[in-house]
Amino acid sequence: MTINIDQSPLQSALIGRQAILDVKQEIYAYELLYRDGNQNRASILDGNEATARVLVNTFCEMGLEQIVDQSKAFINMTDALFLDHLYEILPPEQVVLEVLETVDPTPEMIQSIKKVRDQGYQVALDDFVFGEAYRELVELANFIKMDVMALTIPQLEAQVKVLQSYPVQFLAEKVESHEVFVQCQKLGFALFQGYYFCKPEIIKGTRLSNNRMSLVLLLAKLQQEDITIPELEELIKTDLALSVKLLRYVNSAFVGLPKSVDTISQAICMVGTDRMRQWASVMVLANFETKPVELMRIALVRARMCEEVCREKSIPSGPGFTVGLFSVLDAFFDCEMSQLMEQLPLSGAIQLALLERKGELGEVLENVVAYEQTRWEAMDGSHTSLSQLRNIYWQSIAWTDQVLKSFR
Repeated sequence: MTINIDQSPLQSALIGRQAILDVKQEIYAYELLYRDGNQNRASILDGNEATARVLVNTFCEMGLEQIVDQSKAFINMTDALFLDHLYEILPPEQVVLEVLETVDPTPEMIQSIKKVRDQGYQVALDDFVFGEAYRELVELANFIKMDVMALTIPQLEAQVKVLQSYPVQFLAEKVESHEVFVQCQKLGFALFQGYYFCKPEIIKGTRLSNNRMSLVLLLAKLQQEDITIPELEELIKTDLALSVKLLRYVNSAFVGLPKSVDTISQAICMVGTDRMRQWASVMVLANFETKPVELMRIALVRARMCEEVCREKSIPSGPGFTVGLFSVLDAFFDCEMSQLMEQLPLSGAIQLALLERKGELGEVLENVVAYEQTRWEAMDGSHTSLSQLRNIYWQSIAWTDQVLKSFR
């Protein structure tokens, strides 16, 4: 197969990423997921060629470092992409090539994978279930990915037992709860992919600890729409650590104020009450050291995306930021969202968005989360185009990376 590279697919290519975490719930890599945004129109291109065009054009234009920073990138590859060596545009030290479950382990394919390994690339077997026909592929693999929603725990245990003699790392896909995460750890999985860290670990019959309740109350006071500058200043000053972090952040190069500020009142006057309230809320959530950094990253990306989509739709962007930021509040506090809404004096529109994904803000949040989770088919009725969301998504990731770096 010969691919003629042009720029036309770039304008409509959709790319998302999903975090792959280690046992400490720290980022190990991202899996990149992509689709031609025009796939619903009639096309004479075969699937492999369409995928190759999207892959090549997007990575050449955006740059891998913009997409995953210093982390590894797991990239799905069809048999044709392997056989035609199109992976060679990607840096072997940062890329893991995924062999899809649809790839037939023919002698020609085995030779191609051997060449991939000889060139320094790592290989993952996707949605893998062991069979004797795949033994040569296993011998060439660095990672084996198993779909934990497709296999029972006993089946996973049996697969690990068969494969544990090979020098591979086991990666659990579609881990959607903390309970499954713990079970997979016990089975010997080293890497995990899914949204389990975005969901609360609720223990029935327990209340929020005093420390967490004080943080909820601080967030509640910060959200008061009629709060005055002196009240906001006094509220922030009562928490010394919050004051120090906010002043350090406001004076960072990222914020870019024309002159440094020494007091909270100066900071509020320089950046405004609404923005200061947003930053203080972010700082409060950043205080959860027991939660993975990726949860904070998702909260910030959603906040920024919702804010920007609201601007595109000409509706107030401040509530959009709050809706995005608070959409994972239940995971931060490990309790039901409805319980938190009882404590937070949020507007009816914000509560409706967070609890039921309804109303203008709810629609914005639903589309943002759908893009984040690469459920692009769920956005067909969106008033924001997929190309707009794509641009907002990657701008929001870049913004979030800068914010997190400025916190350090």
